[in-house]
Amino acid sequence: MSILVFENVTITFGGITALLNVGFSVEKGELYALIGPNGAGKTTVFNCINGLYRPSRGRVFFEGSEITNLKCHQIAELGVARTFQNIALFKHMTVTDNLLLGCHHLMKTGVLAGGIFFFKAVREEMEKRRRVEEIIKFLEIEPYRKAIVGNLSYGIQKRVELGRALAMEPKVLLLDEPASGMNVEETEDIARFIIDLKEIGQTMLLVEHDMGVVMDIADRIGVLNFGEKIAEGTPKEIQNNPHVIEAYLGETQLLAEVQA
Repeated sequence: MSILVFENVTITFGGITALLNVGFSVEKGELYALIGPNGAGKTTVFNCINGLYRPSRGRVFFEGSEITNLKCHQIAELGVARTFQNIALFKHMTVTDNLLLGCHHLMKTGVLAGGIFFFKAVREEMEKRRRVEEIIKFLEIEPYRKAIVGNLSYGIQKRVELGRALAMEPKVLLLDEPASGMNVEETEDIARFIIDLKEIGQTMLLVEHDMGVVMDIADRIGVLNFGEKIAEGTPKEIQNNPHVIEAYLGETQLLAEVQA
């Protein structure tokens, strides 16, 4: 059974059609990638899934239930987390505090108990801090746990962004260009973390421009062009799809990626 279904979604902004009858599904434990040129509608898909945009037509389902008209926080509480192409951390706060914010919706303690920090509130705080320490170790950012995020390098901030999403304990993780703006070493690191998540069964929907990363780690790929899905298949099928070569990758670029 598909955990996430994007069913024939169309969304328009004034006279501009951002998505036209786009549909795909993501299976539990799968890494599904969306690729396409700038303006193809990839981030718009993410915004429809997590409630920032409302489709003009079509529906979105999560675990068999429609979430098309739910609010952002309701969708997050169901288990959908995301990272952002442009880092959206609280840069005046520490790494640990940013990660703890990801746990916020999991906290069940009321305002009174939380305010006096007593009994259940203490236990919850300790439990979430243990979870944050696990994420810090997983992402290899132990030296930065008390550092102010705004003082860290771009690559480390990208790791913290991923860590905050993981702190939400997501059933589906939306990754919006996690390797954008990174050098080769940083890209290899973030790809390794994504592969590790894949191996433990984390369901992921990935948007990424780095074709080397996508072809190496994705189970299936959907290709968008001018708001329409023009192809879907395994990395090998996408590399050899003439419509993809013509409309998006360009034969020279695609051959270079395949040979690499």
